[in-house]
Amino acid sequence: MAKFVYDFTEGNRDLKDLLGGKGANLAEMTNLGLPVPPGFTITTEACRHYLAEGSVPEGMEREIADHLSALEGAMGRKLGQADGPLLVSVRSGAKFSMPGMMETVLNIGLNDESVYGLAKQAGGNERFAWDSYRRLIQMFGKTVQGIDGELFEHALEELKHGRQDTDLTAQELQRLVETYKGIVREQTGHDFPADPREQMRQAVMAVFDSWNAPRAVLYRRQERIPADLGTAVNVVAMVFGNLGDDSGTGVAFTRDPGSGRQGIYGDYLQNAQGEDVVAGIRNTVPLQDLEAVDKSSYDELLAIMETLETHYRDLCDIEFTIERGKLWMLQTRVGKRTAAAAFRIATQLVDQGLITLDEAVTRVTGDQLAQLMFPRFAKDGGRKKITKGMNASPGAAVGKAVFTSERAVELAGQGEDVILVRRETNPDDLAGMIAARGVLTSRGGKTSHAAVVARGMGKTCVCGAEELEVSASGKRFTAPGGVEVREGEVISIDGSTGEVFLGEVPVVDSAVVEYFEGALERRSSLGESEERANGERSGRDHQTQPDDELVRAVDRVMSHADSVRRLGVRANADNPEDAARARRFGAQGIGLCRTEHMFLGERRQLVEDLVLAATGEERQAALDALEPLQKADFIGIFRAMEGLPVTIRLIDPPLHEFLPDLVALSVKAATGEATEKDRALLAAVKRLHEQNPMLGLRGVRLGLVIPGLFAMQVRAIAEAAREVPGATPEIMIPLVAAVQELEAVREEAVQILADTGVEALVGTMIETPRAALTAGQVAEAAEFFSFGTNDLTQMTWGFSRDDVEAAFFSRYLELGIFGVSPFETLDRDGVGRLVRLAAEEGRATRPGLKLGICGEHGGDPDSVHFCHEAGLDYVSCSPFRIPVARLEAGRAVLAQNDSDTR
Repeated sequence: MAKFVYDFTEGNRDLKDLLGGKGANLAEMTNLGLPVPPGFTITTEACRHYLAEGSVPEGMEREIADHLSALEGAMGRKLGQADGPLLVSVRSGAKFSMPGMMETVLNIGLNDESVYGLAKQAGGNERFAWDSYRRLIQMFGKTVQGIDGELFEHALEELKHGRQDTDLTAQELQRLVETYKGIVREQTGHDFPADPREQMRQAVMAVFDSWNAPRAVLYRRQERIPADLGTAVNVVAMVFGNLGDDSGTGVAFTRDPGSGRQGIYGDYLQNAQGEDVVAGIRNTVPLQDLEAVDKSSYDELLAIMETLETHYRDLCDIEFTIERGKLWMLQTRVGKRTAAAAFRIATQLVDQGLITLDEAVTRVTGDQLAQLMFPRFAKDGGRKKITKGMNASPGAAVGKAVFTSERAVELAGQGEDVILVRRETNPDDLAGMIAARGVLTSRGGKTSHAAVVARGMGKTCVCGAEELEVSASGKRFTAPGGVEVREGEVISIDGSTGEVFLGEVPVVDSAVVEYFEGALERRSSLGESEERANGERSGRDHQTQPDDELVRAVDRVMSHADSVRRLGVRANADNPEDAARARRFGAQGIGLCRTEHMFLGERRQLVEDLVLAATGEERQAALDALEPLQKADFIGIFRAMEGLPVTIRLIDPPLHEFLPDLVALSVKAATGEATEKDRALLAAVKRLHEQNPMLGLRGVRLGLVIPGLFAMQVRAIAEAAREVPGATPEIMIPLVAAVQELEAVREEAVQILADTGVEALVGTMIETPRAALTAGQVAEAAEFFSFGTNDLTQMTWGFSRDDVEAAFFSRYLELGIFGVSPFETLDRDGVGRLVRLAAEEGRATRPGLKLGICGEHGGDPDSVHFCHEAGLDYVSCSPFRIPVARLEAGRAVLAQNDSDTR
């Protein structure tokens, strides 16, 4: 029979799938002999059964009762007993950290009788007992019973009259308990449940239900966490940080999650419970201040932090409580960190001998590298600093100040950049945090909800800007010096320094982009072996780069990723400038040069003349005018790539992009303003008009219908290659659906290449499902395949990307039809299956067939891993995404090696 409940002594950190991250790590700390309050975990399997069937699995309640009895025996107290109650917390704990997204209820077991027993147990501390009771009703009411939390907050604020929570007396808190019970009765029609076991049962069900709460669903979608994992539930004996000044609670990191630097980082609150820290409702003190308050607990905490970091071989995030001088560990997990911290920590751990360089590469991601390439604020120029808070999550963010999550979503949906400004955020603000460029709060520390969630998302965040006064109306804030900022006014926040500026601050390239821009010069001045050795030496030769420590870490990781990756990385580039930048970013060639982009601007008229030519002479005149322009384009690109392969796609535009506008010509004709030329153009445009141009006369079809078009381009490529020593062209025929189309174009192209004495591969772009399904035939005429996954995705799904993303994709994401847009990450089950099939059948026909991908999926981390697994030779993406693709190509090898050794 399945087991649904595990004591902390029965689990370990390898059971995260079953016990969730929190339960598995509580078990691990228990096994390490650390001071963990006793408790037990209800499994994710029980949650999945409950969510699927609407009831708990058979035997689960009996197991809970047995484990509760064992817990009561270990503690020497019973849940909710009147003269000395055992109290427990009920906490969520999914496999992957989802800070604040699901539910927690503290102090379960209190009622009108046991509250007096708790006071007696606490040495007559009635204030503590009534404070604990009001917290239970408040959390239970909001979390379990679905009551608007503002009702409880409003009652508390009215009672405080501007005082701190800790200033309230026992009598005042007792009155607040009665007020809270009245709120529960009014909102639910029932009294607050007095039975401790019923409190626990309902809390467990509420945690299960919170897996599908809107904010949890939104967070999973943002972080790409699978929706079918479910959450575990942890029932833990309560320990109290709100017993007085010899008690407290805090959050600690074994090194700075913002920068990665080693040291003592965290927040502490005397006489408080843990929710006070993460909620940010009271401003904390730095963890170092604990040494002066309770040196014994401080020293013990530092020793435990070192133990955990060495054991987990990573940055650890720790929650702890001190109860009358006794330290208790409530949670640990591998901590969320900023992108900069991820790279620094990975290389630091290598130097400490805790992990290998292989592991360091797997500890960082392409998404984190992309974050490091975002711009930063210029150090000079007109900057009006209005205040400074805590640098909670790095980055430079500029936008209009908004004060509600709803407003942030609304304006961002209209294309506006916004900064979400709050006193403190809570889980209900997640949608606004996702929509905003950055987050600014006047309360909370580096471990508050805003800081933790922003860091996890790579979102710029400044917390605890105490000098800001955010109005209760939520329409403005004031800063020192009489500065007032209203909704819609632009502000800039620097998550690296904590500074807040009025107005828009100019941005410049990040230090990491500057590093990549200079990498080519370093490669040309070093031998390849010397450069590799420099990478292994942590990049010590690059000390002139900005932000040396971070740049050295990035250089070291990238050098190792390049040394292990199998996939080549090319660029999508259509001009010499993009080609040169792509090389600086590490491109090994061009995988897609779109020639139709060369016919824009003034040249558009020449293409229009070609398409509308009425005679062979007119057509040839247009081709003769275009050919030298094309040749010059290709010469510039070949020179920029210096002998690296360049895949040139022959012209592939929807025809309507090069024709005069039908409506405009029709209006001219209707109003009598049309000239003779206009009337001739109108007749030609009507003849060529298409209802669906994306599926019309384009690609290979255009080259077959307009004689001489592709021949002109191939000649221009060949003549350019003759003039640039070492040029390596690859000619790609677009939109092929039948091998006969490719054969017709290839025959002419091969003849032109032979006539000019230029060698070039001739291949095709696989972007129609039929081409993929008949790849074995197509490979008879193609020397390479390049998968155009943008069009292949459109045609496989039957979606027009330009039309559907804004129309219904958000709804599809809400319904779970997509986990992520198929235009963002390759659809492995559908489009990916076609790619695998085409790769296998193409190579069965032509074993040496070169395979690449040139849709923008080529720069998406998950899609790069797919391309590695599918056996492709290279990926191609926009220049800016090349470093991401390089890193992920290395990570794909290491992930496969790790999988193969299991």
